[in-house]
Amino acid sequence: MSALDRERRSESPDGTRARQERSFGLPAATALVVGSIIGTGVFALPSALAPYGPIALVAFVLVTLGALALAATFGRLAERSPGSGGPYVYAREAFGEFAGFLTAWSYWITAWAGNAAIAVAWVGYVEVFVNKGHHTWASVAIALVGLWVPAAVNLAGVRSIGAFQVVTTVLKFLPLAFMATAGLLFVKSGNFGAFNASGGSALGAVSAAGAIALFSYIGLETASVAAGRVREPKRNVPRATVYGTLACAGIYLLGTLAVFGTVPNGQLGSSTAPFTDAMNNIAGGTWAGDLVALAAIVSGIGALNGWILICAEMPMAAAKDGLFPAAFTRVRGRGEVPAFGIVSATVLASVLTVVSYTGFTRVFTEIVLLSVLTAVIPYLVSAAAQLFWLVRRGREELDRRRFVRDTVVALLALAFSYWSIQGSGYQTVYYGLFTILLGIPVYIWLKRPQTEPAAIGQLEEDASPADPPAVAPQLPHAARAARPIGLPAILRRALTPRHPH
Repeated sequence: MSALDRERRSESPDGTRARQERSFGLPAATALVVGSIIGTGVFALPSALAPYGPIALVAFVLVTLGALALAATFGRLAERSPGSGGPYVYAREAFGEFAGFLTAWSYWITAWAGNAAIAVAWVGYVEVFVNKGHHTWASVAIALVGLWVPAAVNLAGVRSIGAFQVVTTVLKFLPLAFMATAGLLFVKSGNFGAFNASGGSALGAVSAAGAIALFSYIGLETASVAAGRVREPKRNVPRATVYGTLACAGIYLLGTLAVFGTVPNGQLGSSTAPFTDAMNNIAGGTWAGDLVALAAIVSGIGALNGWILICAEMPMAAAKDGLFPAAFTRVRGRGEVPAFGIVSATVLASVLTVVSYTGFTRVFTEIVLLSVLTAVIPYLVSAAAQLFWLVRRGREELDRRRFVRDTVVALLALAFSYWSIQGSGYQTVYYGLFTILLGIPVYIWLKRPQTEPAAIGQLEEDASPADPPAVAPQLPHAARAARPIGLPAILRRALTPRHPH
């Protein structure tokens, strides 16, 4: 029985009350999407895009259109498969177990690696108040605090997660909304600098900037990943996904434009807290920038709170189907908190954070590109799964207008995913592909036979060629299913003289 089947069975009347006690409604699900999308990534993004100049804003518009296509695609997929797991479930149902495993593996890497990137950006705003000299090990210590506090909130239970997510989302949204509205009144054209400051072609600059900008939208699928914890998922998950992405799109585009226009391009490229610098330039002094820094700190904690949950939900769904280590199915408490997934992902993010601060020259940008690549693979497979369903059954189950619309949206999402991979750069694609392919030995280990080969080999040797077929039923059914006849046994039987009839 798959994880999705178990989700559907758990909707029985006897389990409805228990499930509602640990579920999100539409506001909490939308807050999960917004809170996961708007982390500290957007607060650090203008500095990462500054080396490309204002042409990066063109890339941002294209990325926004692609993100909306992905959001609509995930909404359609969630209507048909409302169980937890998101991209993993869609890949497995469309293309089989191996595709499902690689999708879950890739997305799991995205989740904890992305947490490291969020933590690094979060440190930049914490250091507006402390460690202003940016001493490396002090920065590492701050980042680790930022990772483990949300992990503790997650371990406390799902109700705590939902309430915490709504509060932090509201607090972070206000200053961003201010920058996206009032901040535009203070834009000066002289601050933008050269339109294409990258020194390369316009197409290359747009592709490279787009790959970085996509990081700011990672998280649009989180409601589908945690769909098993959302009330009325067929209705609420698509709405939360689209509403959350639309809200973030408006804030992102206008807010980034305001920062580009209020901070000189040369200063912006070296800033660790670009929104703080923008507010200081608008208001004068430092008090306004300090308020934005506080909002960014709250934003980062809220984003990490949501992403740490996602780090556990995806592998737990795969583990229930035997496609991830069984340890990820371990839960604790009435809220069934996936404790192992939360702790293991936070440990891995902590290790990557330490390595990044001690080994990377552009800490935030390099982690971002790795996270984007490993996220785009599940996005691409999900868009392909939607197209696969449309080709096979879309004409039968949809009217012509909706069939055409859904097909166009899915094609846009697929094309956008390919474009994002191309813009990540050769080095990132190399390291990202290597990291993803490391999952293949894990898959082989997970699919290993559950009975000992020696025992089966002994049974085969003991069996005489003249023995009747009645020997086979003496093996347990699971062993017969798990241990097909291997090549050595086939060769041995072929070379053994048969008794004449």
